[in-house]
Amino acid sequence: MGLAESSPDLEPSLNVSMSAESSNLPVLKALFVSTSVGPLGTGMGGGVELTLANLAKALQLRGHLVNVLAPMDSSCDGLNIYQVPGQLQSTAQAQGRAAKVEMPADAVIANLWEQARQMQGDYDIILNFAYDWLPLYLTPFFETPVVHLISMGSLTEAMDCIIEQTLDRFPHCIAVHSGIQAETFEAIATQASDGIAHFSQRCTILANGFDLSRYQFQPNAKAQLGWVGRIAPEKGLEDAVAAIAQTQTPLKIWGAMEHPDYWAEIQQRYPDAPIEYCGFLSTDELQQQLGYCQGLVMTPKWVEAFGNVAIEALACGVPVISYGRGGPLEIIEDGLTGYLVEPDSVEGLVGAIAKLDRIDRVTCRAQTEAKYSLAAMGERTEAWLRKSLV
Repeated sequence: MGLAESSPDLEPSLNVSMSAESSNLPVLKALFVSTSVGPLGTGMGGGVELTLANLAKALQLRGHLVNVLAPMDSSCDGLNIYQVPGQLQSTAQAQGRAAKVEMPADAVIANLWEQARQMQGDYDIILNFAYDWLPLYLTPFFETPVVHLISMGSLTEAMDCIIEQTLDRFPHCIAVHSGIQAETFEAIATQASDGIAHFSQRCTILANGFDLSRYQFQPNAKAQLGWVGRIAPEKGLEDAVAAIAQTQTPLKIWGAMEHPDYWAEIQQRYPDAPIEYCGFLSTDELQQQLGYCQGLVMTPKWVEAFGNVAIEALACGVPVISYGRGGPLEIIEDGLTGYLVEPDSVEGLVGAIAKLDRIDRVTCRAQTEAKYSLAAMGERTEAWLRKSLV
């Protein structure tokens, strides 16, 4: 197994800010190892794709070198990507607590980490984005420090166990997106001198950051709502469509078509709902269309680690209606930037849709600028990486 022939060279771009050098701290050379469930740029990796791109840009703006290992056919503007062949992994959301660790033949996750092993001498630190057992298990065998940005909450016993073992051995190696996500790992605790230190006290909470210059504020909305995400059962699209069937407000749906049969079933159940599947779009294309929505509807059936799309919507001035579950609880200010609804309540969604005109779109954008800038994320991430190198 080797790199694709189109692999870029290892030299950093010359147009990045040199803030690291100006602060007398050494420039970091970081290797990002992408998710193994799909190529970057296809949407198959969900929010991990946007997080990786934003985090890479945040570090580049601070003067650091970032290169990426990712499955074949990956693309991301502004990044050097080494394309690695192999079979993709299945997503972990629907596997169940007792799921065993499995890998397909010629697994891309194994190939990615074999390539990382060969390249490790050229980097100061390796950052894993895959929610997968193998990278955590391999951490002690690398000479270059390996850290992990955990993209989901507690889903399987096998993952909880390996996260705990890795964190015990390398105390600063784990970061998550939100406090609510961290709380799902409450079983991961250690005996400290002053009592039990739970996972939320031991990991680093990074939140997320966005290049807000890519999102245009849209003060005027059309009579339509939006829904964004992978077309998969854990995203709860059927609840959004059930609400739309009652309100008859047109719903635009964007996202990677992961489960066509699930989508077909929704269409059959709600034949009169005014819904339109608009495909998977790039960030630039999505924000142009999403900005015209009266509101974004989020219906997660599981604990979202963060909810990148909520920030994307707010950056365009679009209020967010979400189930009060997971990361959106830390993003949406109820009654100010949107509404938090009782989980799994279609009637709650219907009621919130009727109140969208009470939300000030200018406030939505302002709150995003205050809390979720790329610069703030870059500072938090650099601090975490440097702490992991000590």
